[in-house]
Amino acid sequence: MFGLVDGNNFYVSCERVFQPRLNGRPVVVLSNNDGNVVSRSPEAKQIGIAMGAPYFEIRGLLQQQRGYALSSNYPLYGDISRRVMARLADQVPAIEVYSIDEAFLDLHGLTKWLGSLDAHARRMRRDVLACTGIPTCVGMATTKTLAKVANRLAKKYPELEGILRLDTESRRERALRALPAADVWGIGRQYAQVLTAHGIRTAWDLAGVGETWARKNLGGVVGWRLIQELRGQPCQGLQPSEDGTLSRQSLRCSRSFGQPLTTFDDVWGALSTYMAKAAEKLRTQGGQAHLLTVFICKSQYDSRVRPPYTRSTTLTLPGGATSDTLLLLAYGRRLLERIYESGHSYVKAGVVLDGLEPPGRGLQLDLFAAAGSASPANDAKSKVLMQTIDAVNKQFGRNSVRPASSVASGNAPPWQSKALWRTPAYTTRLEDLLVVRVLLNK
Repeated sequence: MFGLVDGNNFYVSCERVFQPRLNGRPVVVLSNNDGNVVSRSPEAKQIGIAMGAPYFEIRGLLQQQRGYALSSNYPLYGDISRRVMARLADQVPAIEVYSIDEAFLDLHGLTKWLGSLDAHARRMRRDVLACTGIPTCVGMATTKTLAKVANRLAKKYPELEGILRLDTESRRERALRALPAADVWGIGRQYAQVLTAHGIRTAWDLAGVGETWARKNLGGVVGWRLIQELRGQPCQGLQPSEDGTLSRQSLRCSRSFGQPLTTFDDVWGALSTYMAKAAEKLRTQGGQAHLLTVFICKSQYDSRVRPPYTRSTTLTLPGGATSDTLLLLAYGRRLLERIYESGHSYVKAGVVLDGLEPPGRGLQLDLFAAAGSASPANDAKSKVLMQTIDAVNKQFGRNSVRPASSVASGNAPPWQSKALWRTPAYTTRLEDLLVVRVLLNK
């Protein structure tokens, strides 16, 4: 059996841990730049606020209902996520952290030692809630896809009390009949349109299609494996790394700017900031990248701008895979020079690192590089330098050491995203720790 634990309305729940005044009120958390809704409380859903809704469209409704809008606070959410995953990892043989608020659990063989899986799921929910303040739902089934189905239904129907186990054919059929086909894990918007066109409405209908049809219409062997998983036949297992988390296959760091940028130096300042963050994440997971992609975006809502709104370019790194921030910055600037157009304003930029692999897999020398530039000695010096930078930033705070190009002349860089309603980083910054004052009656 597999389990899937999902934090309910995770970002909102993280905020409510430290702000009880938010309980029972409509609450939304907004995306970078305070643009769109990315998390909603149940009360916000009840008054009709849709996921992804632009804030300017729902501002009046939220104020009318005495609700709250908060800016994203990713340091807080990430830290609470680590605490939730640590609690879960202590209670199962293996765990796959699928996203910031989801984890697959290995439940195989636990009934022999723990008895009822439902009882164990209740204990896990109580433990996570008591230790982190985050409410969760647990779905259990014989495949990961069915565990996703069970979790979604456990969240949808309050009478299930946050737990659903699909371990019999009758339970599987009832669950699949209750779930729209478009809501199945792995069915995106494009495939949902295909299913609708063929009259496939429910997950039960989808589970009944044949192999030939699935391979033709749902992406080949991947689509057929999805159908088999819906039928209760496992086609994928957990994919944990040594620390219980997944090493990413690619890394992306991008942001919308707080204001449109019109100069190369400002766009490069933003891009170099994102590149340094991506390189740090890459080193944290012990990887190196072969491919570097840079992209910049104009506003698609500006009537004076014609498509394409986004320009990008990719480079296979000449000296082989690297996680050296300085090297990535040198190549990244060249890439930006290729696609930047003067006389235009830009609203977003980003960097993607692909072709990730562990370090030390056959250093490839550059035939046209200066003598010794890609030598093992220089590679060792780069490694020591990056380790030193990471250690300083870890001890004294992020961006204590950063690229000079990412330092703005004013108080705040012009590319910094808007976050008018961001709460303190209660658990990751000493200055933001909650202070409790107790008054004693004499």
